[in-house]
Amino acid sequence: MIKKQKSLKILRADPIHPTHDLIDEAARVIRNGGVICFPTRHLYGLGVDAFNADAVNRVFEIKRRPDDKPLLILVDKQYDLTRLVQHVPYAATRIMERFWPGAVTIVFKAKDILPINLTAGTEKIGVRMPEHPVALALTTAVQCPITATSANITGDSGCSRVSDMDPLITDELDLIIDVGALKGGMGSTVVDVTSVSPKILREGAVSEKDILAAVFQKSR
Repeated sequence: MIKKQKSLKILRADPIHPTHDLIDEAARVIRNGGVICFPTRHLYGLGVDAFNADAVNRVFEIKRRPDDKPLLILVDKQYDLTRLVQHVPYAATRIMERFWPGAVTIVFKAKDILPINLTAGTEKIGVRMPEHPVALALTTAVQCPITATSANITGDSGCSRVSDMDPLITDELDLIIDVGALKGGMGSTVVDVTSVSPKILREGAVSEKDILAAVFQKSR
């Protein structure tokens, strides 16, 4: 595990065209067990290797997050689901075709290879393909799913600027990717596809109506 340096390293990046060197450096930190802060769609998030239980535990500790609340993960391609989830239902395929990359998190039945602390013992995992260029490039570079929980103490508001981040968070990080102010807005819509019919757990940027239309609308 990476030891926290005395001075936190902040990499300033172009939000649309991050350099390969910057992304590769951040990816190395994650692969070595570090915790980074990076831009997601509308807030900054905390990223670690989702397969590294110790790194996942660091996220829970940094956020003061209850251990019964699972973390969602990011992937850069649908094929990654084959090693993460037990089954990809038809409803999930329709949702992914319509909204990925984008603001929809899909909850699947998780495979046993995922750390128990990541799923909080629920045997389920929420997965999203990010649309933010930095988040997508980072996920691709790490070559494994990464966490994307908001960079805040649990119960507090997330931040759309690095400068607004709680020092209790920044003091524990190994690296920050700063792209300036994010646009803010609603979080992702969370859809559980582990039952016969999809269930909206949280309506966010994509409406329940649009989700259900994507699932049940007949293909032309």
